[in-house]
Amino acid sequence: MNERIKGGLLVFIGAASFGLLSTIVKFAYAEGYTLGEITGTQSFSGMAILWLLYLITSKFRKENKEEPEKAATTGSPVKTKWWKVLLAGTFTGLVGIFYYQCVKLLPASVAIILLMQYLWISMLIEAIVFKKKPSRKQLLLLVVVLAGTLLAGGLFSDVIVLNLKGIVFGLLAAACYAIFLMTSGRIGNDLPVLKKSALMITGSCMLTWIIFPPLFFFNGVYFGGLYAWGLILALLGTVLPPFLFSVGIPRVGVSIAAILSAAELPVATLSSAFVLHESVDAIRWVGVVLILLAIVATNVKSKEAKEIA
Repeated sequence: MNERIKGGLLVFIGAASFGLLSTIVKFAYAEGYTLGEITGTQSFSGMAILWLLYLITSKFRKENKEEPEKAATTGSPVKTKWWKVLLAGTFTGLVGIFYYQCVKLLPASVAIILLMQYLWISMLIEAIVFKKKPSRKQLLLLVVVLAGTLLAGGLFSDVIVLNLKGIVFGLLAAACYAIFLMTSGRIGNDLPVLKKSALMITGSCMLTWIIFPPLFFFNGVYFGGLYAWGLILALLGTVLPPFLFSVGIPRVGVSIAAILSAAELPVATLSSAFVLHESVDAIRWVGVVLILLAIVATNVKSKEAKEIA
């Protein structure tokens, strides 16, 4: 299989698994667990799983001997400092905190729409930080995405009651997600994938525990059932997406990865409608489809332009 296709498929699967999180978190909240308990146990479970996998694979594959050869073949003169990967991982912790708080205050189908705003936020960051001006096609994408957001977010629905605080948390999650996607594709690519993922989740766990001290280990909540939610959320939101993104993003590039990661939108919306039975009327579905079509159309045009060039 072509490396770009394989990388794209990995990013797609990672995004789809991420799209299930809002539904699962709604169930965890219904069981009485708090934001700190949910995010804290998820990051801890993800960290434990990834380090365990890394230690096992490094033992059998002797990664310590292979790493210098890998660095040489990729042309990396200097290995990435571990603390840089750790710092980049803190953004995944922030995404979880802001996004899950948004899910608590708003319907899951609306929360995912707000998270999708990372698309235009990514353009804004690239323009400010990397001095990369958006093209006309990207600006068109921005306009269509925003229009789709108004429809899909339920602004014209009498059923949906929007919460300003929830909207702010959703946009903060989108900003942190955009930064995570950029840093994941640019930092630590010379490291073994599992080691990079484990370091990133360690940074996420450290930040989460600073904000929400892990008292659940001592008050009986963790072994009373919280651990199960932590494992599920860790696999779908902490282990698989970062791992798959770490492998896939360098192969397809940040721009294409941002487009493919849009798969979380329909997955989250479908899950909200059929599992949580949230109201997703025709107008909101039009908004979802509009966002997806705009992303796909822009990607296709970009490819054609490259072929002509």
